[in-house]
Amino acid sequence: MIYYKLIRTKLTSEVWKLRFIADFHIHSRYSRATSKDMNLEGLSKWAKIKGISLLGTGDFTHPLWFQELKENLKEENYGIYSYNHTYFILTSEISFIYSQNKKLRRIHLIIFAPSLEIAFKINKILGKFSDLSVDGRPTIGKSMLEVLPLLWEISEDIHIIPAHAWTPWFSLFGSNSGFDSIEEAFGEYTDKIFAIETGLSSDPPMNWRLSFLDKISLISNSDAHSPSKIGREANMFDCDMNYKEIFDAIKSQDKNRFLFTIEFFPEEGKYHYDGHRNCNISLHPKESIKLKNICPVCKKTLTIGVLHRIEILADREEGFTPPNRIPYVNLVPLEEIIAQAINKDPSSPYVQKEYMRLIENLGDELSILLYRDISDIAKVSERVAMGIKLMRDKKISIKPGYDGVYGKIEIFNNEERQISLF
Repeated sequence: MIYYKLIRTKLTSEVWKLRFIADFHIHSRYSRATSKDMNLEGLSKWAKIKGISLLGTGDFTHPLWFQELKENLKEENYGIYSYNHTYFILTSEISFIYSQNKKLRRIHLIIFAPSLEIAFKINKILGKFSDLSVDGRPTIGKSMLEVLPLLWEISEDIHIIPAHAWTPWFSLFGSNSGFDSIEEAFGEYTDKIFAIETGLSSDPPMNWRLSFLDKISLISNSDAHSPSKIGREANMFDCDMNYKEIFDAIKSQDKNRFLFTIEFFPEEGKYHYDGHRNCNISLHPKESIKLKNICPVCKKTLTIGVLHRIEILADREEGFTPPNRIPYVNLVPLEEIIAQAINKDPSSPYVQKEYMRLIENLGDELSILLYRDISDIAKVSERVAMGIKLMRDKKISIKPGYDGVYGKIEIFNNEERQISLF
């Protein structure tokens, strides 16, 4: 029997409905630069803290991780597995590096599998092109167009979604090695691509500026490399928790079942603006264009960020909203709000202690950020309550991220410190 987390939304503030939040894209401890706590125990623990009911396994292509999944996951529904009351869906990220049209392409894709048996068959195919034991996110030096059809022959329920579609270095539309359209990338298999992951440096309104994405669903995931980053972006559903139902909701952009995405403020992402981190240069695209995309310090080409790349490909003005698109909400991680509320580093013991105190008294993080009444939060911490109110009202300022440097959020400026909570 599938357990659903009870969540109260603003749209139905008087009614508790059966809904769940899903974060499909994470990594295990077998990926490079990941925490040793990215194991099933750690993932299950932090999913509960964060408020995530359905979590991607990540890295099912890695043989040791796949063995752990086989030994510990219990099948609960079609394509849905459980471990310690947390639900999992089989996912893995693949890095393709190859040449097409005389240009080097570096593309990351999320692969979804409906069962361990099918995941095993996927691994058999991919193992012909890469040593899967080297990294949880394997690199394949073949064209996507050669490899993906072999996977789709296994099962029509294998789904491919381009990961963090706009980041400069490893993505579908990336400024350094990506494509200008889905058709250019996938050719005759374009119809197989029904969704993209927006990534931390873009949000839905930025993607809405491209008319060729109107029929493409937008999903958001954390791409977490450590447990505390789970759920920093995610997806809210109101549907049966089974593989087919979830993907039908995504494909159809059914707002009754795929309710909204949870987003970073895109300025906080580490590739939003153009720039050079070694030169401490951060530039809005308009400034970069004036400089012909050349760094004013070292005179080398700037790293072109997501905002600039979207500006190049967009055929609509900023602010355009297509009809019937899935809603979204921007959030700031609770640790960041606490850190600014008490003027400490987010990783400090003081912040971690206060974080757990809020969780113990108010429930999981996403419920606190999204739904808990400000008056209830204020009973535990008035400063944090004020910060959450400012976030919900979008009365914050952000110094945009660039060239791998995360943006910096300022929640409590001098004027806002004087704002009354009520």
